[in-house]
Amino acid sequence: MTPGNPQATIVADLADAAHIPSDTFDCVILTQTLHLVYDVRAALATLARILRPGGTLLATFPGLSQLSCDTWRDTWYWGFTSLAARRLFAEAFPGADVAVEAYGNVLATSAFLHGLATHELTREELDHRDPSYEMLITARVVKPR
Repeated sequence: MTPGNPQATIVADLADAAHIPSDTFDCVILTQTLHLVYDVRAALATLARILRPGGTLLATFPGLSQLSCDTWRDTWYWGFTSLAARRLFAEAFPGADVAVEAYGNVLATSAFLHGLATHELTREELDHRDPSYEMLITARVVKPR
């Protein structure tokens, strides 16, 4: 998020966000962001701290992907697998209910890398999951009460 954005209510670096109060949020939605934070463990510690007990973190991040060609390219630090995500979230949220899912297959991943749109594939082609081709990874973490 860019400082000075008039629509922003909070501007922070998740790896160093002491100004965000603890136990504040019932739900944090973190879409396509974690791979852009160099200190992932510090960011997850912040998320664990600012989420209320019983609160939910919903996160997505790329698995297999090309690097962004826009302003995000300079801060694209990581590529994740569902195994890494599961371990990272379990470490950051001890005792939490952690559910990690991966989506993708060789056709969907190849189509994505070639710039095809979803309407160019069938629902069956997109929905098939192959654990060897994790294109999108999702996580739902419910912080213990």
